Amino acid sequence: MAKKKKKLKTKKLLGFVLVIILILLALSFFTDVKINNVVVKGNVLYSDYEIIEKAHLQNYPSSLKNLSFNIEKKLEKNIYIKKAKVYKKGLTRVVIEVEENLPLFYYLPTKKTILMDNRETEENFPVPTVINYVPDKIYTLLLKKISLINYDIVKRISEIKYDPNEVDDERFFLTMNDGNYVYLTLERFDKIDKYLEIIKSFDNKKGILYLDSGEYFEVKG
Repeated sequence: MAKKKKKLKTKKLLGFVLVIILILLALSFFTDVKINNVVVKGNVLYSDYEIIEKAHLQNYPSSLKNLSFNIEKKLEKNIYIKKAKVYKKGLTRVVIEVEENLPLFYYLPTKKTILMDNRETEENFPVPTVINYVPDKIYTLLLKKISLINYDIVKRISEIKYDPNEVDDERFFLTMNDGNYVYLTLERFDKIDKYLEIIKSFDNKKGILYLDSGEYFEVKG
């Protein structure tokens, strides 16, 4: 009877060891599975490859050692990435969706570039320069309004001057990269999104576009 019990214990032990070996082999297999395809979506400021580099996926590392949650954390440490969503399709394909914290303008009074979330950086970008002081309350509204504008249009603005008058203390004067000028108020700021369409209707002539009151164009020269 004692011998039978001993045999049973030996079999259980061997079975347990076999299970452990199989688990270790399975872990070894999955650990060795490499990420071989990365798709990036939502990026404007950074190229696909730059996002992949910032996620530390450029050398096609182990899939198991790079969980989606950890990749998101790596990306969101970057000041220019507001939010990252990462998910996998199978073990080898990774999809990265980013919402960037875009630079909106260079604020000359502080000599800093202002990002969408109001953080500042000393890096330079091809964005408009706000050339004079803007009162705090109006500055906050300006930041909010410009963050809603199509980013391609934002990059077409060269300078922004705070230019209030007796009618509106939220009025701005914009110098465009193409040589035109635009008067605009914060209440009507979204109208700049149609800038290219409006200018085209005036045969691409140069002048001043008044979007602060009505919508008319004064040809210059």
